[in-house]
Amino acid sequence: MRVLITGVTGQDGAYLSQLMLDKGYEVFGLVRRSASADVIDERLRWLGIAGKVHIVDGNLTDLSALIRTMQDVKPDEVYNLGAQSFVKSSWQQPLLTGQVTGIGAVNVLEAVRIARPQARFYQASSSEMYGLVQHPIQSEKTPFYPRSPYAVAKLYAHWMTVNYRESFGLHASNGILFNHESPLRGIEFVTRKVTDGAARIKLGLSQDLKLGNMDAKRDWGHARDYVKAMWLMLQQDKPDDYVVATGRTTTVRDMCRIAFDHVGLNYEEFVKVDPAFMRPAEVDLLLGDPSKAKAALGWEAETSLETMIAEMVEADLFRHRSRMR
Repeated sequence: MRVLITGVTGQDGAYLSQLMLDKGYEVFGLVRRSASADVIDERLRWLGIAGKVHIVDGNLTDLSALIRTMQDVKPDEVYNLGAQSFVKSSWQQPLLTGQVTGIGAVNVLEAVRIARPQARFYQASSSEMYGLVQHPIQSEKTPFYPRSPYAVAKLYAHWMTVNYRESFGLHASNGILFNHESPLRGIEFVTRKVTDGAARIKLGLSQDLKLGNMDAKRDWGHARDYVKAMWLMLQQDKPDDYVVATGRTTTVRDMCRIAFDHVGLNYEEFVKVDPAFMRPAEVDLLLGDPSKAKAALGWEAETSLETMIAEMVEADLFRHRSRMR
């Protein structure tokens, strides 16, 4: 079995690659070449799998390259994880976000339809699509109300996946993943910013940590758990859409407390609110209902928030101590 993963060098791409290799797949990863090519596989190296993933040059905005990739790789499964995925940046780069996160997903769908229609396709949808939430707990039936250019682009990709499934008979599924983190999360995301900040302050490398909305609530899980749900979706006889979440919501404030408690510090002494980190339109609450994924896929989150945050803090302590040596 062959799998093609876009966004393979990101957090989810790395964990999914590890999972697929463990299951005996031959893994191909689409990579947008850049001047930082020497560090682009950092997450794959962290997991010890960099040399086991076949890297393919490509770009989500280049349909011709995607078609050639489908023809050359002949994947049995395609996971579209590539995107401009930082919500805050999407207000500064709305057109790029639309091209990569929205149109890019349709380019992959079109390449599959033209060159590899028998392949099974997964689209990485996002809980950010719920935005100004219409129900206190969000399920597959909850109406969407996106509140950022990123969420709007993800919503376009989501509905186009449904459209290609219904119009062309593709085995195409959406995973509506709520926030999922890990030691491989980018430093610009709030969870990693907090765990890195706690580690830096503990080691005397920083004096404080500046954040935005401390009262925003999120449903946080571990990316290592969530990629299992992606794989399970493509093993089903019929394609469908699934919410992937823990069913527990936590404020940014409480997440800070957990991280700083792990290193024996009081977060209130170090964390400062900075208006510069506030979003133009905030998403106040996200809380997913994963009951469909549990019933249909047999999936549920295995890692608690406390365990995940502790793992992330320890990884950041390790990184900084290594640099100090």
